Amino acid sequence: MPTTAVPTLRVRDVERSLAWWARLGFTEVFRHRFEGTQPWFVGIGREDARVYLSEHAGDAPGPALLHLWVDDVDRVAAELGVPVEQMPWGRECEVADPDANRVRVATAP
Repeated sequence: MPTTAVPTLRVRDVERSLAWWARLGFTEVFRHRFEGTQPWFVGIGREDARVYLSEHAGDAPGPALLHLWVDDVDRVAAELGVPVEQMPWGRECEVADPDANRVRVATAP
């Protein structure tokens, strides 16, 4: 099995976060809660990328910064209405989710 890393982001409202991440092409992979009133822990994915969204206050208090590498940052930036910048490592744009977690979307040169 190849090595993978999955970031966990703290969110206050998992439903609001799921809708926001859907704009980046992510869909829900799983949902877990220990008991009926406990906070949600949700896995989302897009192709081979995975992110965990946690309503648990002790899981990654954040806000965090996550880098997402895609084939066409210009298309993603146009959909999100944000500018693209040329950086030494590639072209990128940055957006923030409803909980102030920053996502840098980039395409390598």
